[in-house]
Order: sequence, then structure tokens, then C-alpha cells
Amino acid sequence: MKILLLLAVLLAMTSVQAADNVLLIQLQEGGGYKVWHTEGESTLSEDEVMDLEVTATPEGGVETPTSAGPARAYETANGVMIKLLAAPRDNAVLIDRDGCGHVRQWHAAGATNLTDEQITDIFISALAEGGKRLTVDKYYVKAFITKLGVTATLWDKPVK
Repeated sequence: MKILLLLAVLLAMTSVQAADNVLLIQLQEGGGYKVWHTEGESTLSEDEVMDLEVTATPEGGVETPTSAGPARAYETANGVMIKLLAAPRDNAVLIDRDGCGHVRQWHAAGATNLTDEQITDIFISALAEGGKRLTVDKYYVKAFITKLGVTATLWDKPVK
């Protein structure tokens, strides 16, 4: 019994230490950034995303009911964006696919809010193989250049 309890505690500690946060930062026309988050308030299943993805048009596909309320998919220069019409804050999801074709959802709103200056520092540090590790507030950050923009992996600095 003690071994099971110890194992459970170790697993919990490992998952806390391994937690990270990934942002997608896109440079906008005219300056400024659009920041997408891996975690958001609105969640769509992979099936819902794929069903919406095939309806996408530049003008917006047909309005479709989802678990997050009514949604409409748009074809954009960056891929398919799903607008969640009833969501107050996390009202858009950008669809990305990894090298194996799995769906990745980038949310319009998330818990991590950085200043424009911090976002700029992260953006200019990015390299294809990963830029140098930065310290931003309570996070360490490593930034990578991708087809959709700059992805930035943030993880908590150790408490000393």
C-alpha cells in the first residue's frame, strides 16, 4: 500500500514538473502580433474539428452546431480557422496538423498573457532549431520558427 502511495505521489510530481505551455505567435500585417494558445476555454473534439474543416470556405462555411455552440469554418492564408459564434473570449480556433496529420488546435484566448515587449523578445529569438533559452517573468522560453509562425514553449522556472 505504501509503495502505491509513493508511486502516486511521484507520478503527480512528475506531471507538475513536465507541464508546459505552448504559444503560436504570428506577426500581423501593419505590425503587432496574434498569439494563439494550446489551451483554451472552448474545446472541440477532433471529430468536430475535422467535420468543420471540410466545410471551410474563404467566406465561411455553413454554420454547424458543436459542443462549444454554433461554429463556422474559414479558409485563411494560415489554414482553417473555426469561429465559435457563441464563445465570449476563446472565440476562434486555428487548425494545424503535425507531421503525422494529427489535428492541433490553437485557441484565440488562454491563460498566459505576456506584454508586447515580451512577445517581441520571444519572436526575435526564434530559430528553426530553437532559439536560445530566454527568461520571461516566471518562465523559461524557447522559440521555434514554424510554417504558421513562431511557437514558443514556456515552462516554469524552478523555485529556489
